[in-house]
Amino acid sequence: MNPTLDWGEILFSATGRMRQLPFVIASVGLLFVLAFYQALLTTSGLKLAIGLIVYFALVYMGACVLAKRLHDRGRSGWWAVIILVAIFMVWPAPSGFFDFIAVVVLVWAFIDLALMPGERGDNRYGRTLYRSKTREPS
Repeated sequence: MNPTLDWGEILFSATGRMRQLPFVIASVGLLFVLAFYQALLTTSGLKLAIGLIVYFALVYMGACVLAKRLHDRGRSGWWAVIILVAIFMVWPAPSGFFDFIAVVVLVWAFIDLALMPGERGDNRYGRTLYRSKTREPS
């Protein structure tokens, strides 16, 4: 991971770029926190009161993580909105035709963001996070 990229920046800033591994770790972590929160609180009144804060924070952090990875792939961070809507549509389990469309969006997002490498070199969203394979003369 890039030593100048810390977890606070990953989770709370939508600017810049992020490689695959930090993206996968952050995404799995956020989904785990969401599942843990929903399993932990069974009282609906308490879940609703605290849920507004927790869900807002998770959505914000998810948007930041997605935007950074989308930037690394050369896309606008606004595509994160479509991915987040698809996650809401299928969470915790898909149940209809429109949920099938959301699953297709999520499969595309997984392949594009988790499996495909980012753009090498600088792009309009920032400097590359890749190191050059050639060494400069000393």
